[in-house]
Amino acid sequence: MQNLNLDREAWRRVKLLCGVDEAGRGALAGPVVAAAVVFPPWMNMPYVRDSKKLTPRRREELFDDIVTKALGVGVGFIPAEEIDETNILCAALKAMHYACRRLAFRVEPELVLIDGNQTIPELPWPQEPFPNADSNSLSVAAASVVAKVLRDRYMVQLDDTYPGYEFSRHKGYSTHHHVECLRRLGLSPEHRRSFRPCAECKSTEVHDIEIT
Repeated sequence: MQNLNLDREAWRRVKLLCGVDEAGRGALAGPVVAAAVVFPPWMNMPYVRDSKKLTPRRREELFDDIVTKALGVGVGFIPAEEIDETNILCAALKAMHYACRRLAFRVEPELVLIDGNQTIPELPWPQEPFPNADSNSLSVAAASVVAKVLRDRYMVQLDDTYPGYEFSRHKGYSTHHHVECLRRLGLSPEHRRSFRPCAECKSTEVHDIEIT
């Protein structure tokens, strides 16, 4: 059952509480995706929890429920190329910034809860970062589910463009199978060249067209 400690404490102070989390930070390929979610005060969705603790099927089911019940949802994508130009921490925080800004077109938060120990640069609303907030906040857990589902859907779609990498299977993470595909095929435009083992494949042919 979802632990609501952070939300309950925050809802005593504000009504419009925003939870923010990201997905894809440790992947070798694809974007880092962040989501921001605001629920009505004192919302309770007992089956929503940290996305890593849910099956893909359950995440998909909860995604529709979250989007339906939320007062607002915002999403931010930062592609692999931009991750390489800065670093993954800056990219993740930028994705969170975009997610909150897009959320604000529908509902402007009074407080932003963030999973982690970093605040989001240049955000105009009060922020409170908490390590493991996705296990102690419904709002943050819901954001983790939204970010994970949307990123997984994006990675599945990449199979149509780069089928040899089997992105739908590993979602860009550093599995043994993905590393073997990477060593055999080289880098795709979706790979993060600053990440190991991608950096070790720089001398390998880069596939900028569809693999046949």
